[in-house]
Amino acid sequence: MKITVINGQNHKGSTYNIGKMLLDNISCEKNVSEFFLPKDLNCFCAGCYTCIEDETKCPYYKEKNVILREIEQSDLLVFTTPNYCMAPSAPMKAFMDLSFTYWLSHKPRECMFNKRAVVISSTAGMGAKQAIKPVARALFYWGVPWIKSYGISVQAMNWNGVLQKKKAKIEKDMKSFAKTLSKSTTPSVSIKTKLMFIMMANMQKSNLGSSPTEKKYWEEHGWLGKERPWKRQ
Repeated sequence: MKITVINGQNHKGSTYNIGKMLLDNISCEKNVSEFFLPKDLNCFCAGCYTCIEDETKCPYYKEKNVILREIEQSDLLVFTTPNYCMAPSAPMKAFMDLSFTYWLSHKPRECMFNKRAVVISSTAGMGAKQAIKPVARALFYWGVPWIKSYGISVQAMNWNGVLQKKKAKIEKDMKSFAKTLSKSTTPSVSIKTKLMFIMMANMQKSNLGSSPTEKKYWEEHGWLGKERPWKRQ
């Protein structure tokens, strides 16, 4: 199993350690690529829309493509982000902004429709769910059909401060989670995703997309006709 991990922080705190615990408990043979933000991508979207016409013209294409290439080749995606002010970390949000052409409304990637993804967040008090939600939402609009989340309050400022009883609960949860992930199965695309895709196809047909380049992209994939990305998996 090919796995790509995107950590929304450079330091190896509670959220990172929960993600590592999950990976360590996945029993099948795995090939893991791991990135830390902002160390591996310290850029913010400039809103120039250059990528709509040509992805390679993005000012940060070289840096972000290293990560996106690994994502496209993976079976499982794991995103970890601590709760920062009831939201994902700024570097994680920046990464999501820089990959917005992956959205169904723009130039979705066929490979996304057979992936599984997990979003993990921890917090000292409240807010883990709020940190997870924007990341999971972006993955849905990428077309990822199987998205699970895990958020927990650790009542501590760092991993060393987390009580052993709490760590034992997390360990138990991650073992259960990993058992499911160890089964190499192709996820089914939901009705919700299919309907959203059809809506976006109709938008492109009506020339309501961001650019004629997008419509051409959809035409070349046959998606304005009867072809569907999930049928080719």
